[in-house]
Amino acid sequence: MLRSPKREALAQKNSGLVSNLPVRIHSYSQLAKTSTLLESGKAFFAAGKFREAARVWQQASVSYSEQGNSLGQARSLNYLSLAYLNLGEWEQAQRTISQSLSLLPISDNLPEEGAEILAEGLNTQGNIQLALGQTARALDTWKQAAIAYESVGDITGRLGSQINQARALQSLGNYRRSQKLLEQALAQLQSQPNTAIKATGLGMLGVALQAVGDLTQSRELLEQSLAITQQLEVKNPVFGRDTSATLLSLGNTLAALQETEAALKRYQQATTVATNPLTRTQALLNHLNLLVKTQQWKEAQTLLPQIQSNLLSLSPSRASVYAQVNFAANLMKMGRSIQNSKFKIQNSQTTNNKKQTTKNKQQFIAQLLAKAVQEARTLEDPQAEAYALGQLGHLYELTTQWQEAKELTEQAIIIAQRIKAADIVAPWQWQLGRVLKQQGRINEAVEAYSIAVATLQSLRQELVTSNPELQFSFTESVEPVYRELVALLLQSNPSQANLKQARKLIEALQLAELENFFRQACLQPLPQVIDEVDLQAAVVYPIILPDRLAVIVSRPGKPLFHYETKLPQAQIENAIDQLRLYLSPHFFDEDLLRESQKLYDWLIKPAEAELVANDIETLVFVLDGSLRSLPMAALHDGEQYLIEKYSIALTPGLQLLEPQPLKLEEFKALTAGLSEPRQGFSALPAVEEEVNQIASEVPSAILLNSEFTSEQLRTEISSVPFPVIHLATHGQFSSKAQETFLVTWDGNLKVEDLAQLLQTRKQDITNPLELLVLSACQTATGDKMAALGLAGLAVRSGARSTLATLWQVNDESTAEFMVEFYSSLTQQSGITKAEALRTAQIKLLEQPQYQHPFYWAPFVLVGNWL
Repeated sequence: MLRSPKREALAQKNSGLVSNLPVRIHSYSQLAKTSTLLESGKAFFAAGKFREAARVWQQASVSYSEQGNSLGQARSLNYLSLAYLNLGEWEQAQRTISQSLSLLPISDNLPEEGAEILAEGLNTQGNIQLALGQTARALDTWKQAAIAYESVGDITGRLGSQINQARALQSLGNYRRSQKLLEQALAQLQSQPNTAIKATGLGMLGVALQAVGDLTQSRELLEQSLAITQQLEVKNPVFGRDTSATLLSLGNTLAALQETEAALKRYQQATTVATNPLTRTQALLNHLNLLVKTQQWKEAQTLLPQIQSNLLSLSPSRASVYAQVNFAANLMKMGRSIQNSKFKIQNSQTTNNKKQTTKNKQQFIAQLLAKAVQEARTLEDPQAEAYALGQLGHLYELTTQWQEAKELTEQAIIIAQRIKAADIVAPWQWQLGRVLKQQGRINEAVEAYSIAVATLQSLRQELVTSNPELQFSFTESVEPVYRELVALLLQSNPSQANLKQARKLIEALQLAELENFFRQACLQPLPQVIDEVDLQAAVVYPIILPDRLAVIVSRPGKPLFHYETKLPQAQIENAIDQLRLYLSPHFFDEDLLRESQKLYDWLIKPAEAELVANDIETLVFVLDGSLRSLPMAALHDGEQYLIEKYSIALTPGLQLLEPQPLKLEEFKALTAGLSEPRQGFSALPAVEEEVNQIASEVPSAILLNSEFTSEQLRTEISSVPFPVIHLATHGQFSSKAQETFLVTWDGNLKVEDLAQLLQTRKQDITNPLELLVLSACQTATGDKMAALGLAGLAVRSGARSTLATLWQVNDESTAEFMVEFYSSLTQQSGITKAEALRTAQIKLLEQPQYQHPFYWAPFVLVGNWL
């Protein structure tokens, strides 16, 4: 299977020798020579020597042309276009594949070999079109490829084309069709006997699902593929190569699932059984990367000599360049994390001088990277060269040699930009920004950071899928770029222009976090102006930076207002943790009030006068990081809680908001709940009373206990356009989409399942889903970012507003709260949802048995507060 590594062409199948067809052949020896060229090019390509492959395939093309063998020429041109694609020479790749396909007119009379070459050529053309951003055309081309593969009975080729179609659909934002196509491919595979073709197909599909974040099913399919290849290996040892590759992919999926020990075991097994030096090296490097990531320094140390030895066994190729660079990157991380003192390099000069030892290690890494750069240049591979140069620049950055770091990084950027490799441009622009900042060139640093952010935003789809070579990590490679740029913009009395850019970045970061949560670039931002949304609302943007808590406040018709508290991030996070802890009724009130007032002083107090002067009635928070786990209503100014002064709402960002006021001409609710214990969760005795009391306030359809199944919920939602859906059931919000769910009678309803269930309802513009209420949910224990799951569910559900709880509270008080909320909403003309929420919270607060924030504070309104 040939691959386009840059664009992860999962299904680039181009195999088979050119047959001796009865065409004009000058001599058998000439044909044999041409076939040898074709196979030689394939060997170069498989080894990552794309320039060498291009040269011999060009020779093969000329030779076939001289022989009058149009099929052979078409195949060699197809391979040649693949080489150009991998070298980033897009126009040349496009011209070459067009020339190849022109030799193969689509016809029912095409011989079988011609149909096979046509299928391969169409598959290649689709990859080129996708690389050029021609996604719709790529989709159509891969549909034609699937038909061509079908005509020659090539099951694996057809499957590859289906997977590629799914990739194109994801890029176009059509996730439901993409998922359906992958499910169809799986169904076709599962009906096949356990053959090598089935094992290959399951492996391909497992990797594809890993890329789109369906990690559980990815693991299942890769384990099936592994079981089949191991069975086949018993009969024929040649399948051992497939076994090692599948073990490597399975290790990657397990690592993404954060099942560290299981992933390490699979990497070890892949290393042991690998017969291919490159697969063995990749398994060792992934093993090392995971050990470094989990800070298992001693275990990581033991792998170093083995990796060094394996690297020496690799012949020059793109893969060997990437392997050397990734090894160097992990050595740099080890050096930083353990004070440059505890990792040893084989054959490095021995010395008792700590400074000299550190210098020797740095020299070793520099030599490793310089060798990688030279290999890339010898291979004439600009993508590999840009990657290696950038990492060499990073080494100089770590050793504070700023000018050298700047020059190397700029070289890497220029090369990457020339071949339109945005996935390489982004990290090196970020690196350039860091270096310029250290040089005191702040304006240039801001420009570099801004280009990095813009590049990341252009890569939205790539950032939420797996890139096995560059391994984008949101927390390591995306989020810090936004935060560091915000920190630069907010330095020393920022201008209004800088404040506006910082606010825009905070909004963009919220969007990026949600897309990373879903592993889909599925959210479409809508530009909003707060003045046009609500004249009596202010939007508060706190952002946690390494050395401060910064806040930007947006007021209608006024300049942005900015203030900050200079504190280490660890101290800020500790204060958040303390307040979250003291919100339990088991702690003394004085502890709660002390911590609550501390956060109030940081977040609200500097803006008090401005809020009063502008007659602000509603505070809308765009919360950052672990602040999402705190109910802003419980902040205390020393005399009263924030909810006693303002209505409060949360939003993942105004750009995701549909700012329409509540329309309740026909207020109908679908109310569902569980009062009985299910799925290991306890009973909620007051739910039945809650559901019935809501029905007394609002015309309702009710699904209680055994009636509350996923299928019955789907039936009700699709039959009547309820503007309100109220679900009184256990649920959990987590920072992982797979662990965010609601409990129904027949199982757990995950966030993606709920989104699909509401999909047809969501598209009804004339009868929008105004309000989704989740009245007995909680954030996952020990997960500081769990409230991201609430924001994710709120956005993905399609509801304009979501009312939910940050923790599970007394169900009697919840029932009372909900009755008051609905009563205010339906009986007070012109009231906003945020005001109805405040009214219900204050009613509980005024009752002695419920005055502790534990009972009334966890209710939060996410989305449209109007």
